[in-house]
Amino acid sequence: MAFEGLASKLQDTLKKLKGKGKLTEKDVKEAMREVKLALLEADVNYKVVKSFIKSVSEKCSGSEVLESLTPGQQVVKIVNDELTALMGNSESKINFDDKGLTVIMLVGLQGAGKTTMAGKLALSLRKRNKKPLLVAGDIYRPAAIKQLQTVGKQIDIPVFSMGDKVSPVDIAKASIEHAKSNGLNVVIVDTAGRLHIDEELMQELKDVKSGIDPNEILLVVDSMTGQDAVNVAETFNDSLDISGVVLTKLDGDTRGGAALSIRSMTNKPIKFAGVGEKMTDLEVFHPDRMASRILGMGDVLSLIEKAQQAIDEKEAKELGSRMLNQEFNFEDFLQAMAQMKKLGPLTKILEMMPGVGGKELQGIDLSQGEKEMGKTEAIINSMTIKERRNPHLISSSGSRRKRIAKGSGTTIQDVNKLLKSYEQMKKMTKQMKGMQKNSKKGFLGKLPFM
Repeated sequence: MAFEGLASKLQDTLKKLKGKGKLTEKDVKEAMREVKLALLEADVNYKVVKSFIKSVSEKCSGSEVLESLTPGQQVVKIVNDELTALMGNSESKINFDDKGLTVIMLVGLQGAGKTTMAGKLALSLRKRNKKPLLVAGDIYRPAAIKQLQTVGKQIDIPVFSMGDKVSPVDIAKASIEHAKSNGLNVVIVDTAGRLHIDEELMQELKDVKSGIDPNEILLVVDSMTGQDAVNVAETFNDSLDISGVVLTKLDGDTRGGAALSIRSMTNKPIKFAGVGEKMTDLEVFHPDRMASRILGMGDVLSLIEKAQQAIDEKEAKELGSRMLNQEFNFEDFLQAMAQMKKLGPLTKILEMMPGVGGKELQGIDLSQGEKEMGKTEAIINSMTIKERRNPHLISSSGSRRKRIAKGSGTTIQDVNKLLKSYEQMKKMTKQMKGMQKNSKKGFLGKLPFM
């Protein structure tokens, strides 16, 4: 989980304050000392930590906080607001050209994940009705062009290449003309990187920049490198005046030093975050939501957006209606599970729920729940279409249950357990329908499958 170590320590510290009916300046000072240590251990830049603690301490020491009825809650709010400000306050959007072509230049060190990120970004923009073109501008790294072509083929997005014998500047210029003549409106240029920053690399990137005048120069950095990521960001910003940062591997960064330091040190926003290996694992970076996650308050807005993007609204409404009218069957079960899978791994969903963080999930084998879903899917797939649509046929026949168990590689007990769950759900939806009738607004009828 992202920020797991930092989140756990901050939540423990603030929990102590919330448990007290009255706070003194000594309580606040001790809490800020623990917060400071937590941030330093998370590899947050020392200057950033010092400024953050000073600002929080000043706002927490006033009589309005210490003498309020809920001083602990007030401190949590202040910490949340300051964390949000530290990461940029609000979402920073891509500067699209309203009239014509938008050019995005991706820069960064070798190994940061630029090529994969180019594909993720292109896929994300296509979902927003853009028409992207990927440009193979890295002519030095072996197989870099081939890698981008493979990525493009995987997500069905065109890739522009002129081989490795043409200069990156000429490739970038030619790609813009190619995009214009083919009705494409976003050009994403994947540039070369090095294992370390050198003068030759920076000069080449400057030449590409002056040659194509990009709307965005996004620096791709590995969030797990902590302070090194901040140093890289400062150097690239000094040379290229980047417009934003893209953090990769944020899902594996248990510390959070890069995410909490880069904005403050470079004065440039974090625009996107890579949160997994799949091409769809790219999130718009929302500072307020990230602060909320760190403090264990969840991220319900991102969860709702994720559901809106992944789940077919028409199917969800139809399924909800069938459930409330006692018409659902095992085919609906399969459909509901398919919808759930689109949201991603159970762990990522739970991380967005208020009160559920890395600490609460420790020791819980979430893979068991996913295994159970797989088992349920296998059982239903072993039924005939007639059985799926008429579950009572299975309940009344031992031979059918035996056949289904054998076909799915499970036991009769597993089949019985599924049948029992189905009956329990029927009872529950019957109760929900009764609640809906008593509800003035009838909002329960709008709920999708749980």
